[in-house]
Amino acid sequence: MDRKTIRGVVVDAGHGGSDPGAISGNLKEKDLNLKAALYMAKRLEELGIPVVLTRNSDETLSRDERVRRIRNAFGSDPNVILISNHINAGGGEGAEIVYALRNNDTLSTSALDNIGNAGQKKRKVYQRRLPENPNQDYYFIQRLTSPLEALLVEYGFIDNKNDQIKLENNIEDYVEGVVKAIADYAGVSYSTDGDTYIVKKGDTLYSIARRYNMSVDNLKTLNNLTSNEIQIGQVLKVSNKDQLNKDVIVYIVQRGDSLYKISKMFGTTIESIKRLNNLSSDIITPGQELVINENIPVGENNYYVVKKGDTLYGIAKNNNITVDDLIKTNNLTSLILKVGDKLIVP
Repeated sequence: MDRKTIRGVVVDAGHGGSDPGAISGNLKEKDLNLKAALYMAKRLEELGIPVVLTRNSDETLSRDERVRRIRNAFGSDPNVILISNHINAGGGEGAEIVYALRNNDTLSTSALDNIGNAGQKKRKVYQRRLPENPNQDYYFIQRLTSPLEALLVEYGFIDNKNDQIKLENNIEDYVEGVVKAIADYAGVSYSTDGDTYIVKKGDTLYSIARRYNMSVDNLKTLNNLTSNEIQIGQVLKVSNKDQLNKDVIVYIVQRGDSLYKISKMFGTTIESIKRLNNLSSDIITPGQELVINENIPVGENNYYVVKKGDTLYGIAKNNNITVDDLIKTNNLTSLILKVGDKLIVP
């Protein structure tokens, strides 16, 4: 990707206050825009990229005030990026990005590709011209903010049933795709919050380990810690990538999780997790158990990780052994299997 020096990023949450934007059922565009903007600003700060929000609450902004805040953030500079977060409407499906007439599509294309990798349907990147003056941008957020590099990101359609579910559950994953594109564009080292964690006041190894669904011993081993003492500002590895081929990992879904976030945490893919757990969609629920890695050889035997829908008969048949052999080898006292159980298959 072509790179450029970035002075800062202005993150805009479209609409707000008395202007709800598009509405469908209980979903309001202004709320989703704010959620996206707040998450984007937080992640850019974590990556060390200067960032300013146009609004951080449900505030009504006139067009002139919004433009004034954008221009006052870092001044009028072509090395300032403006991301205006929006939700589409009109019966379509998927994400699309509009980039200003004064810019090329490098950043937009990268951002949309990343959104697609996070599980959202990709539509297109394009420019939109003012009908009465084709030399000007259609949207004021781009027309009145020259020479900033201005993108208007539409994460999905609020009136599409598939997108409604995705926007409610996965919008931060799509925003993360835009964040990664900005980091790559600016030549900034990128890492996800699933890879590392910066210790904050009040944190303990126990609280951090619990947050990332791992043991304290696991966390200490990952970071070569010899004691339980940690310091504010200390960067800890919280990814289990290195363990994927060493032990069976069963992850319990936490509130706010998505398949994209979990796949990044463990260095695997959405497709692999879906295949291992017989998932037909990207929808997961808190408390759900997910098998993360493949079966693991152990000497002359194999461990088999029980998946949704498995039975002793089916496992035995697929491995050319009898149910009795399976029961005796694993000292089973019940025929009931639980997702994530490890069975030795002789």
